[in-house]
Amino acid sequence: MSDRKITPESIANHIRRVLKDGGSAPHSEDVQRFFKEVMKSRGWRTAELRKFAVRFRRGIVRERGMDFLVQVADELFSGEILEEKATAVFLLEGQTGKFGDAEFELFASWLDRVTNWSDHDGLVHYLLSPMVAADPGRCRQVFRWAKSPSRWRRRAACVALIRAARERRLFAQITRLSDQLLRSKDEDDMVQKGLGWLLRETAKADPERTLPYLMKIRKKAPRLVLRTACEKLSVAKRRRVLG
Repeated sequence: MSDRKITPESIANHIRRVLKDGGSAPHSEDVQRFFKEVMKSRGWRTAELRKFAVRFRRGIVRERGMDFLVQVADELFSGEILEEKATAVFLLEGQTGKFGDAEFELFASWLDRVTNWSDHDGLVHYLLSPMVAADPGRCRQVFRWAKSPSRWRRRAACVALIRAARERRLFAQITRLSDQLLRSKDEDDMVQKGLGWLLRETAKADPERTLPYLMKIRKKAPRLVLRTACEKLSVAKRRRVLG
């Protein structure tokens, strides 16, 4: 392949071919049974897929630079195959400190391409959440997602604050988001599980502030949210919240 023909699309297509050739049919069937949605999977295991992506990342950055890497990931996240989207995320995982608002907006736009919770959680947990923690001003976007008709954007509002929760930061924003979602009485289980996950991480990192908040919301929060939020609390504290 001559130098002038190497494009983000051509590299993404090469990665797609490798993913197709290197997958496992039996594991692909296991993946399908794991999801409620109809999935297209090549059957790669996560650890091997991450190693594969890291090797490609090193070569792409060395030869073409970080902007080119982002463009390759953008191409891959537009596909329908589970491993293609996961590879897009793994290519960029751990690199978010090198990105700015333009990349944050690009990654946020990928939420419209999400088709299942695995696509969603990889994107938000590994890319968007660290970028929100790095710049709390991006919480403005988070609160907009919470009002979206898209279940994935509403779940993203929760998962995007998890990195900050683990760092014992943005507690006011976390409780504000929780109050917002509880007022809307969101019945989507993906959103409720996302909120429960956020509150669980908040309670684990900062139980002194989180326990009184959970006591405050326990009569209005869905049971799924509360059960998930209390998973890391002591038995005695869990009983207090769940009654």
